[in-house]
Amino acid sequence: MDRTIWKLENTIKYYDWGSKDAITKLFGIKNPTDKPMAEVWMGDHPLGSSIAIDKAHQAIKLDKLIENSPLATLGEATFKTFAGLPFLFKILSASKALSIQVHPTQASAKLGFEKENQFGIALNSPNRNYKDANHKPELIYALTPFKAMRSFRPIAQIVALFEQLALPSLSEQVAQLKNSPCPEQLKCFFQFLLTLAGDNKQTVISELLSSITPLIKEPFITIKQLAKDFPGDIGIIMPLLLNIIELKPGQAMFLAAQTPHAYLSGTGLELMANSDNVLRAGLTHKHIDITELINNTSFVSAQADQLLIQPVINQNKIDYPVPVKDFKFEIIQSDNQTRKDQVSSPQILLCLHGVVSLSTASDTITLAKGESAFIAYQAQQYTYQGEGILAKAFN
Repeated sequence: MDRTIWKLENTIKYYDWGSKDAITKLFGIKNPTDKPMAEVWMGDHPLGSSIAIDKAHQAIKLDKLIENSPLATLGEATFKTFAGLPFLFKILSASKALSIQVHPTQASAKLGFEKENQFGIALNSPNRNYKDANHKPELIYALTPFKAMRSFRPIAQIVALFEQLALPSLSEQVAQLKNSPCPEQLKCFFQFLLTLAGDNKQTVISELLSSITPLIKEPFITIKQLAKDFPGDIGIIMPLLLNIIELKPGQAMFLAAQTPHAYLSGTGLELMANSDNVLRAGLTHKHIDITELINNTSFVSAQADQLLIQPVINQNKIDYPVPVKDFKFEIIQSDNQTRKDQVSSPQILLCLHGVVSLSTASDTITLAKGESAFIAYQAQQYTYQGEGILAKAFN
């Protein structure tokens, strides 16, 4: 393989929760459709592989490039462990909430994928839970103020919020949780809420909205917004159970398998294992499999002040350590010095600001804001120079 670096043309995903102009304003990526531009995918996922373009303007889909030269692009260690590019890198922009969701463990994903295949459920079926056999831990890095909810609040805090609102239709369940503040009882309470239907669900929602009318702080502000966007959805009650957190630009958090979460608003970079497995709990019109969801949810509580990754600064780089092998994430501050970076795995670089030139032994390309590149393992090292900021995904 005589090339080692390619500029990428990336797949844009349009979902109803996306923003029509946020990605355009940040990166200059055009949106001629005027539809909500939700995500830009950088990687080789079969539902949206990037196109790799070399300096001679020859183009090839990234998944095909890797398939043709797996050892040269991935390196032996990555190929043996993952058999493909192990991560998917995205720009994500939400103008309203994504669905409340969890992602399965590796073992659950493998089992669920095989089971649904045996049942003959089509991969594009709306009732399909598992699109692949992989887990989906993920990192979100804020480019703008980024609001989310994730992980169960401490049970005492959940009980206090419900007691403050004093919803008659939930008094018995709240009392049970207060008397038995443990993960198993939290699971029962969560499941009870998700299985509410008909008049019972409507009564709870009506009591909730009536009780929060005069309240003008979190989590009640979020509940009011969710009620406007998702009327009649029991997911609007979840800010009472899940921590609400707002990341400042430059902050990041990691979401392990089985962590309930929903991104609410803002633009960020999302880096994840190369999977599209999502089990939903609310704020959606898509399929919800409550049994599968409950079986893949961790009911361990977390304090809101423990949810951010603590970055590690090393000269001109900021590392955001994560406890998985599928991906790593760094922010590189490039100045006018010529600096070297070692290549121990395939990399995708996204230019967040400025203009930066990248040179391997065989190729040189220049990235401006919003442009991205794939660097093959075979490059071994590259130099970068220019005034700018790069986000680096690797493993």
